[in-house]
Amino acid sequence: MHTFSTLPIEIVYRIMDHQNEQTLFCSMQNISRRLNQILSTYERYRTLTELSLSDNEIGDKGAEHIADSLRTNTTLIALDLGKNEIGAEGAQHIADALRTNTTLTTLILSNNGIGATGAEHIADALGTNTTLTGLDLSSNEIGAEGAQHIADALGMHTTLTVLELDTNEIGAEGAQHIADTLRTNTTLTKLILSNNGIGATGAEHIADALRMNTTLTGLDLGSNEIGAEGAQHIADVLRTNTTLTTLILFDNGIGAEGAQNIADALRANTTLTALELGRNGIDDEAAEHIADALRRNASVNMV
Repeated sequence: MHTFSTLPIEIVYRIMDHQNEQTLFCSMQNISRRLNQILSTYERYRTLTELSLSDNEIGDKGAEHIADSLRTNTTLIALDLGKNEIGAEGAQHIADALRTNTTLTTLILSNNGIGATGAEHIADALGTNTTLTGLDLSSNEIGAEGAQHIADALGMHTTLTVLELDTNEIGAEGAQHIADTLRTNTTLTKLILSNNGIGATGAEHIADALRMNTTLTGLDLGSNEIGAEGAQHIADVLRTNTTLTTLILFDNGIGAEGAQNIADALRANTTLTALELGRNGIDDEAAEHIADALRRNASVNMV
């Protein structure tokens, strides 16, 4: 009777031909040393660079299998585990693998209920990981505490360029933690903080950080209830900031007053190229101010 340890390699290849990517990456790893060797020479596995397992309810156990594979895999550069209910325990498994994996550059863990504890696990791993450039932790209920863990990690991690933390209930306190690290971080280029209830106070924290940050080019603060006061803080920094090219302030209730402040800032800003102000209760007069600013500043596109 043959097993994977004794089957001819051609037969093992044929078996692999009938497996999907999830099975190849997870279930066929670490069964035996010989199977690992065969798998490493199998063309589909050698060329697998992107893997999406989103919305599969793999849970923390599935995350553990993925993590085990990440420890030995040397080809995967992008992994999407969004909406899989992995929780904090699953996040810990992935974090453990990140400490030794040297090829993964993009990781999506959105909508997994990892909470502040899971965020802490990921943050700890970022302290030693040197390859990850894109991280999506959106919709994970990490709160202000989780935001602090991630912010602390950004102070040490030197490769992350894209960070998505939208819909995490971080509030003004969490925004302050992120702002604190933005003052000294020199690698992050895109930050998504939409739908976090940061309010005008949180907007002020972020604006203050932008006065010192010289690398962030894209910022999404949509649906954060920053109002006219928050728009004023953002407008003030736009007058002097020379790196931000994309700014999203969608659905923030900034009204005519906030739009006027943004318009005034656009007359002085020469680097912003994309601006989103939809669903903000902007009246005709304020729209006219925006239009006038755009005539004076041809570099900005309203999106």
